[in-house]
Amino acid sequence: MTESIALHTRLKPGAEEEYADAHAHIPPELVAALKEAGVKNWRIWRSGLDLFHVVDVEDYQSMRHALADHPANVPWQARMAELLAVQDDYSGEDAGIQKVWELP
Repeated sequence: MTESIALHTRLKPGAEEEYADAHAHIPPELVAALKEAGVKNWRIWRSGLDLFHVVDVEDYQSMRHALADHPANVPWQARMAELLAVQDDYSGEDAGIQKVWELP
C-alpha cells in the first residue's frame, strides 16, 4: 500500500533559482535510490520561499532510514542544506504535515 506524505520546507532567501536548477538536473543515481527505497512519486511546489512536497511512498519511515546514509543521497542532502533555511537531519522520525481533510 502506498502512503502520501506532505512536507513543508523553506528556502534561504536568494536560493530560488539554484534550487530550481538543482531539481531540473536530479542525478540518475539519486532517482534510482529513491525508487529502490519505495518512492513512487515526489512532487514539489514553491510559493515564494516555501516549498510543499507530496511524496507517494510504500513506507515513509523506512524510506527515510534507507536514504539517510545512501551514497547517492548524502551529497544531494549536503547541496540542499546550502539552499534550505532549516537543514533536514534525515533522522526519519518525522511524519510530515498532519492531514486535515481529503475529498471522499
